[in-house]
Amino acid sequence: MLVVTPARASAPAPRIVTLYQGATDSAVALGITPVGVVDAWLEPPMYRYLRDDLAGVAHVGLETQPNLEKIAWLSPELIVASDFRHARVAPLLRAIAPTLSMPTVFDFKTTLSQMAEATGREARAEALLARWDARVADFRRQIIERFGSEWPQKVAVVRFKSDHLRIYTSGFAGSILSELGFAQPQTLTAQSWGMKLTSPENIPVLDADVMFVLLEPDDPAIADNYRRWSAHPLWQRLTAVERNRVFEVEPVSWMMGGGILAANAMLDDLYRHYQLRPAALADVSALADVSAFDESACAAVRENASC
Repeated sequence: MLVVTPARASAPAPRIVTLYQGATDSAVALGITPVGVVDAWLEPPMYRYLRDDLAGVAHVGLETQPNLEKIAWLSPELIVASDFRHARVAPLLRAIAPTLSMPTVFDFKTTLSQMAEATGREARAEALLARWDARVADFRRQIIERFGSEWPQKVAVVRFKSDHLRIYTSGFAGSILSELGFAQPQTLTAQSWGMKLTSPENIPVLDADVMFVLLEPDDPAIADNYRRWSAHPLWQRLTAVERNRVFEVEPVSWMMGGGILAANAMLDDLYRHYQLRPAALADVSALADVSAFDESACAAVRENASC
């Protein structure tokens, strides 16, 4: 995972409250410690990869139901919210502090860029995104060299729950896989977000060249359901199963983190599962002085040079 050290900015960071996971991830990537964050979906109270950076930060409830009183008590100068989650309480949030509201919670690039613009950290965001673009280009080059005419692979992202499974075609993981050049199975191209499957009889819908299975840790019911589905004869006939391309991945970086740090962790997983070696790129985390981030630094990242 890309680790970004706290930054020294020319102006002090504003008091920010982040109301969705991707905004919290983005704040840390920009070198900002929020004064308030929402609880993590898993690994409560906060995802392990963010705990050190957010030690002692106040929690203001759930992403789907933030505690407005706690938010007001923190006297924020900026609230980062999402239309997707917070449209109903948006007027109340704006009464507390200026509110930056994103259309979705999954577009990590927009979240990072707009938060950077609101906090005077545009150059840092540009460097982070330039590094991301360089990593994407490197992965695409290597994966095409590896598979040749067999690329692009059709991909299925599957999340097991205790009594069903969900297959995702969009959202955080879906957008990243699309950017990397993966294709969707024909059975799923018409689905807006994906599908919910409750019967193993529908397993053929999952047929793809590669499958990534999201499993929530320490949940016996989910593990039992996964074993039940994966033991079914129809599962054994899936292309990804026959070719030994079913990979178990953790849901925090693949779905719930929602920011550029999580995106890089997901890309790390893909390099590892495909046994590819990431190209050596400039490490944005070493660039501690945000005021020194200029266009030449961003260009250096794009050219895989040392900043």
